[in-house]
Amino acid sequence: MESFERELLDLICTTCNLHDVALDKIKSDDPLIGPDSPLGTDSLDALEIAVTVQQKYGVRMDSENTSRVVMQSLTTLAEYIKKNRPRS
Repeated sequence: MESFERELLDLICTTCNLHDVALDKIKSDDPLIGPDSPLGTDSLDALEIAVTVQQKYGVRMDSENTSRVVMQSLTTLAEYIKKNRPRS
């Protein structure tokens, strides 16, 4: 797992109050949201994650379809943020 993906995983766990997650067992391509997610996150968590990503990285997910695609995994979320992050 890349360091940025690890940073995102920590951010997601903090945002969604996930305390009992074995972080070392989460893989970059595991689903982030839904019944197959090892995090146990749902659509409400996805909304919280989207808001946190916008606040921290300045990256918006404009539609439900975009967020569904972007939040497929840590890899897809990290790639989206890197591609859409405002340049400083």
